[in-house]
Amino acid sequence: MHVLVTGGAGYVGSTVVPLLLQQGHRVRVLDLLCHGGQPLLGVSGHPSFEFRKGDVRDPAAVREAVRGVDAVVHLAAVVGDPACARAPELARAVNLEASLALVEECRRARVGRFVFASTCSNYGRMKDPSCYVDETSELAPVSLYAETKVAVERALLDPGQTDGLTATPLRFATVFGVSPRMRLDLTVNEFTAEMLTKARLLVYGEQFWRPYVHVRDAARAIAQVLAAPGGLVRNQVFNVGSTEQNYQKRQLVDLIRPYAPQATVEYVQRDEDPRDYRVSFARIHERLGFAVALTVPDGIEEVARLVRSGLLGDLSESRYRN
Repeated sequence: MHVLVTGGAGYVGSTVVPLLLQQGHRVRVLDLLCHGGQPLLGVSGHPSFEFRKGDVRDPAAVREAVRGVDAVVHLAAVVGDPACARAPELARAVNLEASLALVEECRRARVGRFVFASTCSNYGRMKDPSCYVDETSELAPVSLYAETKVAVERALLDPGQTDGLTATPLRFATVFGVSPRMRLDLTVNEFTAEMLTKARLLVYGEQFWRPYVHVRDAARAIAQVLAAPGGLVRNQVFNVGSTEQNYQKRQLVDLIRPYAPQATVEYVQRDEDPRDYRVSFARIHERLGFAVALTVPDGIEEVARLVRSGLLGDLSESRYRN
């Protein structure tokens, strides 16, 4: 396929782009490079790679980027609750308005496939903490980030709005692990780095649940959806992760503890957290045969090794956070 990846220089994008190239696809990236272009240097010389610097809010840039492609992987976004809360107008413009405009442009250009990066945050707080939510569960977004993702999902899951476009929203678990565009503001990565380098960690609401998925498994899921028969993924949503990789924050600390035995961890009691959910990932496994290759302990080990290596330099630099 000829695949357009928006946000291809980002945390997930810079992992999925080399994977798609390795699988024989032609890959075009549209990215504004808010965090620089270094994550794509490793693929810059690949004969099947093309880069276009541009903003997904720019109709002309989007029109040119979409021209001639078979599939679009839409990752470009203001990612995460804190980033969206700091710049709500920008978040709506990028995550909602630009995403819907991109879908419309793909319809006009007769693009075949559209994979949309959504989030398990859409589930909000579970009504029954003893149960697992799945793709049929009620969505209860409690942040602007999740609200924008839910709105785009609804459009993609409506055949009347996609008009022949094979659209597939993917609700990713919280991502972790080493990526060419490294982030240290994601829970597993952050906890590991803080305990190793500062020997101190403050944890809010240690009892609340989240699912986690390695960034390379997230990339593999995207590639697997692109390769799946259209009938299996058209106007379908999939949670991306593993049911076994649901953890409470205090369980993450216990897994990191062997790497930082001297670290002091302080727990701040929170009785209310709007994001408390355990997620089932049975659908993507049963329908597409997807299974994760890397676990949270695997990610902790590789992040710890990277932090100890010194390759990242000053971990407080803004480039390691959204």
